[in-house]
Order: sequence, then C-alpha cells, then structure tokens
Amino acid sequence: MRSYGEYCSLAKALDVVGDRWTLLIVRELTIQGPCRYTDLRNGLPGIATNLLADRLRELEQAGIVHREEAPPPIATTLFTLTSRGEELRPAVEELTRWGLPLMGEQRPDDAVRSHWLIAAIDLMLTDRTPERPPVTIELRTGDRPIVVETADGFVRARLGAVVDPDLTVTGEPRAVLGTVLGMIPLDDGRALGLRYDGDPKILDRIRPLTLPTPQSVG
Repeated sequence: MRSYGEYCSLAKALDVVGDRWTLLIVRELTIQGPCRYTDLRNGLPGIATNLLADRLRELEQAGIVHREEAPPPIATTLFTLTSRGEELRPAVEELTRWGLPLMGEQRPDDAVRSHWLIAAIDLMLTDRTPERPPVTIELRTGDRPIVVETADGFVRARLGAVVDPDLTVTGEPRAVLGTVLGMIPLDDGRALGLRYDGDPKILDRIRPLTLPTPQSVG
C-alpha cells in the first residue's frame, strides 16, 4: 500500500482508502451489506479479479473489511464492513451527494447498476407531504427495476417490482434519475426517451429539498 508520507489525517486516510476501486468496494458493502466475492465482482464491472483480491486483502489488513465463512445453506465466504469500516459510511454518502450534479451526463460506455441509483435516491428524496396517503413508484431502468415508496414521512428505495404502482417511469438511467431528482424537467426527460404510466405530478411530492444543479465533467 503506497503512502503519501505526510503527518496529516486526510493523507493518512487516503493512504488506506485512496487507491482506485477501494472506496467503490466500500460503496458495495454499504449498499448491499455482506457480499460474496461474485456479488462484489458484479457490482464493480471493469475490475480485474486479481486487483479485487488485492484490494480486499489490503482492506482486511487495515481493519476495514472482515472475511467470514458463512454456514450452510450459504456455505461461502462473505465480506462485511467492520465497525471501523462502517465509519466510512458518512464519507461515502457525502461523496455520493457531491457527485450528483455530475450525473447530468452519461457516457455510452458507462456501466450501470440499479443499486447505485438507489443510494442517490435514498440520500436525496424527501416526502414533502407526509400527511397524504403513501405512494409507490416503480422505476424501470438499469439492470433491475427500483421501487420508491413513501412511508412514515420518509422516502425509501429498494430493488424489485410491485403490482399496480401509482406511477411507473421507464427509460435510460440518466433520464429516469435526472427526472426523479428534479435535475431534468419532465419534458426534457421525455425528449430523452422517458416514458411513464400514471400521474407524473406524484414526482413533485418526493423532490429533494435542494435540487442538484447538473455540471459537466469536462
């Protein structure tokens, strides 16, 4: 593990988690919970097998990740965050929030996993009228559909599908996420191929309190 060689808490933190892919491994474990090696590979498209093994070993040595052998019927190795690793969750969430304005662009070769989008939805959306009856929205994008629900004044997202949602939104990830988060007006989303079934005004109920302003990465 390379070091910046600085007596600085930020530099020392980056000595541990600043290498490429390391924080994305932490992201997978914060979103998915305990993961098999194959779960991590699926959530990290593009990483070489040997590099993932190296990063996991480094994170274990740093006390951030714990490896355990799950009993039957799972009977496989599971990777989880230690209590020290869980302390990285707020940093990962803030970086996710900080990066949202950059989601206004989607390159053709960008990989997409629906659970990555769930992280942004959970962080940003707020039920603006919690006194009203709950609503359910199904987002059909990415590799798996996403269910967005209001309950007890909160907005929660999960992978899956529901029968007879109040609103169904279908399209490419940029159009769906941008429209749901209020970064893209509905008409612009439709111009990007967005389709919906139900009353799109439902989206106004779950807008973020502060709308991200799209920014270019270049």
